[in-house]
Amino acid sequence: MTRPVETWLTDMDGVLVHEELPIPGAAEFIETLQRSGRRFLVLTNNSIFTPRDLRARLLGSGIDVPEDAIWTSALATAQFLLDQRPGGTAYVVGEAGLTTALHEVGYVMTDRQPDYVVLGETRTYSFEAITKAIRLIDAGARFIATNPDPSGPSQDGKLPATGAVAALISRATGRDPYYIGKPNSLMMRSALNRIEAHSETTVMVGDRMDTDIIAGLEAGLRTVLVLTGSTKADAVDVFPYRATRIADSIKDVIELVETGEV
Repeated sequence: MTRPVETWLTDMDGVLVHEELPIPGAAEFIETLQRSGRRFLVLTNNSIFTPRDLRARLLGSGIDVPEDAIWTSALATAQFLLDQRPGGTAYVVGEAGLTTALHEVGYVMTDRQPDYVVLGETRTYSFEAITKAIRLIDAGARFIATNPDPSGPSQDGKLPATGAVAALISRATGRDPYYIGKPNSLMMRSALNRIEAHSETTVMVGDRMDTDIIAGLEAGLRTVLVLTGSTKADAVDVFPYRATRIADSIKDVIELVETGEV
């Protein structure tokens, strides 16, 4: 027998917003979750921003998400490193979302024999920083990347993302990174732990079959694919796995929150 839904995880880009534009129903979805008293987290593979930054950006789009209800790949990476090697050191290629998360778990940023090279998202990749990362990995630093996304959207078109830069470093060093963010189910399990949720009573809402849905599936969650983002309706059957439900948009998921059944 399927247990009632008690907690929700939802992706951000493509589910709640497109860049800065809210997707119809997103604000109401969050309001319904809050009114129901069900615990929830908004997940994102983007490691550029802190939860406080993201809350402000979402609020500017009319979506009121509490800061402590936002879980980023940067936070998941920091939690992973804290569990693996407390009080460690890292050379970071990334922005405030990642460096802040690592500082908060007690990590020291250094380019002198760091335990890890940690690669995150940034809009200002420096050839000098990438070269430094390559040399440190060659010297024995372990290679971690926040997420495998090869590209991301912008108002002017596609941008290279963490996965693309990681491929450059991997080609130069012969070392592949360990990716923390989706589709690694580690991201999902860290999110579940964050809100003390159980996989059997949690739903993951996402717009990508190859990250959100597979990560939810592998973590034992029920999944809802919304068709407002990356994966379109005509591409769903290409994948060898299925979402529990498919919805046109987040607006159609509100009813599922209210009934507690997926």
